Order: sequence, then C-alpha cells, then structure tokens
Amino acid sequence: MTSVNSPKGRQGDLALFTRNAVDLINEEELLALLAEDRPLRVKFGLDPSSADLHVGHMVQLMTLRRLQEAGHQIVLILGDATAMVGDPSGKNKLRPQLSREEVDHNLATYMDQAGLILDIDKTEIRRNSEWFDKMSFLETLKLNSRMTVAQMLERDTFSKRMDAKEPIGIHEFMYPLMQGWDSVKVQADVELGGTDQLFNVLVGRTLQAQEAQKPQVVFTGPLINGLDGRKMSKSYGNAVGLTDESKDMFGKLMSLEDGAMETWFQLLTNLSAEERATVLAGHPREAKARLAEEITCFLHSPEAAKEARAAFDSQFRDKNVPDDIPLLEWPAAGEELPLFLLVAKLGLAGSSNEARRLVAQGAVRLDGEPEKDGKRRFGQGEAELLIQVGKRRFGRVKVSE
Repeated sequence: MTSVNSPKGRQGDLALFTRNAVDLINEEELLALLAEDRPLRVKFGLDPSSADLHVGHMVQLMTLRRLQEAGHQIVLILGDATAMVGDPSGKNKLRPQLSREEVDHNLATYMDQAGLILDIDKTEIRRNSEWFDKMSFLETLKLNSRMTVAQMLERDTFSKRMDAKEPIGIHEFMYPLMQGWDSVKVQADVELGGTDQLFNVLVGRTLQAQEAQKPQVVFTGPLINGLDGRKMSKSYGNAVGLTDESKDMFGKLMSLEDGAMETWFQLLTNLSAEERATVLAGHPREAKARLAEEITCFLHSPEAAKEARAAFDSQFRDKNVPDDIPLLEWPAAGEELPLFLLVAKLGLAGSSNEARRLVAQGAVRLDGEPEKDGKRRFGQGEAELLIQVGKRRFGRVKVSE
C-alpha cells in the first residue's frame, strides 16, 4: 500500500476522495490536509432510523473502505440522538419521531451490517448521545442560536414544504446543527455525505470555524435509486439489504432496471472502467448477472455468489421450483386461513397488509395460477399448495393429519 506520507501517495489519495464525488468543498483545502503527512479523520454518520442497511448505504461505505485501506481514520457516528429528531433531508412531510427504545432496537445489528464493508476494528465508532445526552438546556439554546430561521429556510427541503403548506417542526431545524456539532466533537478533517446532505455537512464547517477548529472538507457521494427506479426504500419493496440471504440478494439484483446497471457497476463494484465497459458491451442479462455476482460475492463469498447464480438459472432459465422453500403446516382440524395470511405466515411478505396488497395486484400464484382473492380460505380438504409471490419467492402449504 502506498504511504499516506509520500507525494505520490497524496495524489493517489486525492483520487480516492474525488472518485464518484458530486461535491467537493474544496480541493485546495483537501490537498493542504493531505500534505500534513497524517491519516485524516474522515467522518460519516448513520442514523438508525430503521433496523436494516441496504445497498444505497453501501455507496458511501465503499468509499470509506477505500480510504480506510489507504490508511485514513474512519470515524463512524451512530446517530442515536439525531435519529430521534429525524433527518429532514429530502422529506416532503414531517417525520414521526422515534423513541430511544426504537432507536436502540434499530442499532442492535448496525455494527454487524457496517462490518460487512468496513474493518470495524480499525474504525472509530461514536454515538452522538455521548455529548447530546450531557448537554444542558442552556447549552442547547446556545447551539440553536448559531443559525437563523432565514438561513434554515434557504434549504430547499424546507422552502418546498413552506410553499406546499406542509408543517415543519421546530425540532427539525435542530438536525443540521446537531450533525454539524458532531463534527466539532470528533474534530473531523473531512465529512462524507450523500448529495441530500450537503446543507448539513456545510453547517459542520460553519460550527467548526466558530469553535476555532479548521473547517472540515466536505464531499458528497451520489444516491442510487431502488430496483424499480424509485427512491430506494424497504417499504417500496425495491431495496437490497446488506444482510439479505445470498440467493434472495442475487434474485433481487437481477430485477434491476437495465438503465441503472452502469451506475451500479461504477458505485457498487471494484471493477475498472475498462472491465465495466467490456461487461456492459455484452448481453444485458449477462451483464446484470455479473453485477449480481460481484455484489453478492462482496457481501457474502465467491462460493455463495456462484451457488446463488446457479439457483437463479435453475429457477428462471430452466423453470425449476427451488428445493429450499419455506413450508407451513397446520393440523387438518385447525381453522381455515385466508390466502393473505398464508402469504404472510410463510414470510413471503413483510406484513399481512403487504400480503393483501400483493394478492390484489395479482402478484400471487397458487400452483402456477394467479389468485387475486386474498380472502379465499384454505384448510380442510387442501392437501398441499405451492404459493409463488412475484418471480423469486416460493412457499408450500401442507395440511398435516
């Protein structure tokens, strides 16, 4: 590995910071920091607003991994305090506030998930409740006085909500200040965020200057949409979770829109530009399979990726039903169950409400035939049923004696 201290190493490190960067404020300051011949403190925050990380988070985490491998100090802020406020970035409505219990529940597996990409043993991990839980009311007032309402309303998220007459909570104004104060407390040299975070990370520069610290360099990375082109969200069913089972992960990735492949190859793999161009010049299905293999291999293993591809080909190219599908059994004397509950109990939907919606949309098949009546009941007289949801999810229902 090239030394951080050498001029050649500094130039190489600059390329690591600018790779995939959308905003960089500013390059001259970054070069001056790199010239100090020391590992830079690179800050990145994750708010546990939900329990699962997905490949949208992977874009920034991949950048952090490359910087970590180059010898820089990654400072991962777990926003257990900011999560209770809720980042208003890109939100067109007031977000519901989370309780500390909900935040702690979501945080339970964050280290394991982030550790799929970062070397956790070399990562400085801080919870921002360390300083916010100790902050007095007077100190909170002082922090809030650092910016004006007019400055906050310059942010397009808030201005759009004002124009649409959507409510804005006073507590939402605190979020950029809290994120900026994190930078002061950890003395960040650099902060990475998504493009929707630019306002927040610039607040960090302002607060550091007010505290006689050198303002952090900020750079933003692009955001990727979900599998269907909409914003990536578990609630839309278009997200790929970092901890998804390998076969499920591969199958989800194979449903990606063709037009998104180039961006996903660039942001989520380590293939060179030449390798990416060669792959994308081939058949779209093979290119997508290569993308799915690369991501599945990175988050699981080469063996798991190979097995996932073989299972996918068997199921969709050869039209075979997978062997390892969930089985739901209940006694013949048991109560009859409606279809939507069977779908939910098999784990083929995240909730009974989602199961109802999938049935109504025609996404559910019984023994190969579409079924839209979610209230249709099953039980006595039914020997065994094969339930399919979408293209990839299968389950069997068996009435036991």
